[in-house]
Amino acid sequence: MTIGKNNYTLGVLTSGADFKGEIIMRKIEFGKSVLQVPTIAVGCMRISDMNEKEVSSFVDTALKNGANFFDHADIYGGGKSEEVFGKAIKSLNREDLIIQTKCGIRSGQFDFSYDHIVNSVNGSLKRLGTEYIDVLLLHRPDALMEPEEVAKAFDYLKNSGKVRNFGVSNQNPYQMELLQKDMDMPICANQLQFSIMHAPMIQSGINVNMYNESGVNRDGSVLDYCRLNKITIQPWSPMQYGFFEGCFVDNPKFPELNKVLEDIGNKYGISKTTMAFAWILRHPAKMQPVTGTTNLNRLADCLKASDIQITREEWYEIYRAAGNVLP
Repeated sequence: MTIGKNNYTLGVLTSGADFKGEIIMRKIEFGKSVLQVPTIAVGCMRISDMNEKEVSSFVDTALKNGANFFDHADIYGGGKSEEVFGKAIKSLNREDLIIQTKCGIRSGQFDFSYDHIVNSVNGSLKRLGTEYIDVLLLHRPDALMEPEEVAKAFDYLKNSGKVRNFGVSNQNPYQMELLQKDMDMPICANQLQFSIMHAPMIQSGINVNMYNESGVNRDGSVLDYCRLNKITIQPWSPMQYGFFEGCFVDNPKFPELNKVLEDIGNKYGISKTTMAFAWILRHPAKMQPVTGTTNLNRLADCLKASDIQITREEWYEIYRAAGNVLP
């Protein structure tokens, strides 16, 4: 496997493939870190059932489309996702990849203890076949979190060179404040569920002081907090509705939304899948959505959204087509 290098991301050539050039994806700052990252991250939750060759093609597709940021978690596939990914990238230059993983979920509980965080990272490093992790996220909140203990674990991981940057997932502003008070390094990212069909962060911001369901603030205004504190929001399940209930694209339950996505997508010559990501990227918070597919064509479709800038009118038309009513 050979690599063509530039100052951002890489096109990867698998053995015998016909390399047609590189796509340079638009970059954003990653929180308060020094990282410059692609606008879309590649989720690896579902690769545990793929073999090494299939994962190599998966990585190739991502890199050829300008995405070198890969999102993992120690629990994905019981660790198999990290393991097969580590085997697939053995011949690549590690410095050309940005690898993020998460820890803190155990069977029947969450665990942000020093021992669990450190042991989880050591396990991820072994499975990924790497000496360091670019970004470590705490996976959901732990009700029994002791911020001093988390800070101690993060200090050790940072000073030992095992982890370079830190973040959280599914946390509200005060949970992040509590954690940050003992940390010497900034929280760079917060991974939150967000899509056209799951947008309470947007709904409550629009329906301020309104006596309706959309006006209920369920997250402590986390969107505005992250913007104020330069924390990158990473939307997960950007194609899903509900809690893993299914994909809304081409779903007969959402005819109006799909028609609007198709009509606007036709103006740009892109698919409804690409439009769903372009809608997220149009928001000025400079979010970094995480893909969830292992289908190579669909993955490429997702990554095309980086180049699309829809209008304000189109953004609101899609928002309304998802069933949202403006006050």
